[in-house]
Amino acid sequence: MAQEITWELFEKQVAECRLCPLHAGIQHKVPGQGDRHSPLMLVGEGPGQTEDEQGLAFVGAAGQLLTRMLEAIQLPRDRVYICNVVKCRPPFNRVPAPEEAEACRIHLRMQAWLVRPKVIVLLGSTAAKNLLDPEIRITRDRGKWVERKGVWMMPTFHPSALLRDPDKKRLAWEDMKSLRDKLQELHLYEDIYGKEP
Repeated sequence: MAQEITWELFEKQVAECRLCPLHAGIQHKVPGQGDRHSPLMLVGEGPGQTEDEQGLAFVGAAGQLLTRMLEAIQLPRDRVYICNVVKCRPPFNRVPAPEEAEACRIHLRMQAWLVRPKVIVLLGSTAAKNLLDPEIRITRDRGKWVERKGVWMMPTFHPSALLRDPDKKRLAWEDMKSLRDKLQELHLYEDIYGKEP
């Protein structure tokens, strides 16, 4: 009989994972955190130094910016679920190699199955390439909604890209407003707050 998929199984699977070499050079695995019943899931690239130190996703400077972006559209960060394509920090914060992302895909699929989000925001090109289309270019394709198996997905800039290039913040704000509109269209603010904000 197949083992039941549970959060406990997911956490054990991540903790014991040796599917790629990334696990060898880290302090903590960073599976993700937030509201496990949220209709909104945010997926980034991988943990950075602060995340590796704390074992939590998006807690460094980029994570603080992400929190402010969510608050700007009345989304409390603790009411969404946040994770990354890979659960271990790549050395020197480099982009995860395709084989590393592929090895970690089992964890991300299990998370998505457990959370069952209705909307997924893909933060940056690594998330967009791995979850939507390897040919995606974030500057060209950001802000475009795609529906897959009843789930709405939108790529946008990773918050770290906004820290490097503040000129992109205006476009990112357009994407956040689009996210707000999609959540309202699908009546998902009600799932988050119990009512429209």
